[in-house]
Amino acid sequence: MDPYSVIIRPDVTERSMKIVESENKLVFIVSRNASKKDIKSSFEKLYDVEVRDVNTLMSPKGFKKAYIQLGEKHRADELATRIGIF
Repeated sequence: MDPYSVIIRPDVTERSMKIVESENKLVFIVSRNASKKDIKSSFEKLYDVEVRDVNTLMSPKGFKKAYIQLGEKHRADELATRIGIF
């Protein structure tokens, strides 16, 4: 899959910002038919970081959210600043 069709946009809420700071995770809205492997490989290609884990859930509004935990070498708050979330 094309990385730009898998990763749609960051989820910028107060709760997701707390997760960035406390758990070294970023929250993104992703394509509904993307698997965890698709999300992981797309995120690594787009942002040139190592992804440790991906958790997904379907929101009540019909969006698919991906909670992406970065590897030990990378910090979520630095990446969030680089892509303009903070």
